[in-house]
Amino acid sequence: MTKITAAEVNKLRKATGAGMMDCKKALVEAEGDFDTAIEVLRKKGQKVAAKRADRESTEGAAIAKVNADNTIGAAIVLGCETDFVGKNENFVDLANKLADLALTAASKEDLLAADIDGMTVADKLVEQTGVIGEKIDLNAFEKIEASFVGSYIHAGNKIATLVGLSANVDGIDVAAKDVAMQAAAMNPIALNEEGVDASIVEKEIEIAKDQLRAEGKPENMLDNIAKGKLNRFFKDNTLVNQAFIKDNKQSVAEYVKTYGDVEITAFKRVALG
Repeated sequence: MTKITAAEVNKLRKATGAGMMDCKKALVEAEGDFDTAIEVLRKKGQKVAAKRADRESTEGAAIAKVNADNTIGAAIVLGCETDFVGKNENFVDLANKLADLALTAASKEDLLAADIDGMTVADKLVEQTGVIGEKIDLNAFEKIEASFVGSYIHAGNKIATLVGLSANVDGIDVAAKDVAMQAAAMNPIALNEEGVDASIVEKEIEIAKDQLRAEGKPENMLDNIAKGKLNRFFKDNTLVNQAFIKDNKQSVAEYVKTYGDVEITAFKRVALG
């Protein structure tokens, strides 16, 4: 039997995050070959992944990152099965590494194909499924490019948001964080009226008309009153029109304007579940 040293076991543990005994078993099976031992652990992950394929990965970590010049932002959700694993330091570290990689990835598929620790991200997730013993998935990938991009991660890594602004002016980092917090707290369905899906608009109008009929309003008045209710829906559910949570006397768009000729160009919100 090949003699496996503690240093070799520790090297494999640091590279993969696997437990000491799992690393030793993998090295023994691989007859001391480091790369083969990694493959042994990956195959173990494949077996665990196959067994747990029908499980839900609704816990995990939502992470947002912005590049050095604040022009590109990326947000991801690394999902797992339990809150216990989602709070694990190694798991959160992996989520942060993936978010960093996401800054240069063009899509979720591109990120899964990116290199991490000498393997693809997709293979890394399989490997870590074997290490952790839970289903692990990349549940969300979002990206924004703008003149200034800000981010916010809600306590416990439950929600992460990105906000794109049209200009980089004095104090814009404060505005960007405030708007990103707004998006996290208020969960708008779109940036503005134009961003709301037509099917949702039609549904809201019909709901409003049904309510008005039940109240006995005349049929010839329904369209105008329903439009007023629709405007209220837009105010409550689109980011630029929402009341700013730190000062509800102004809208989010109005708040941003206090920093100068600036508009919100985009936002993305990812969350567990």
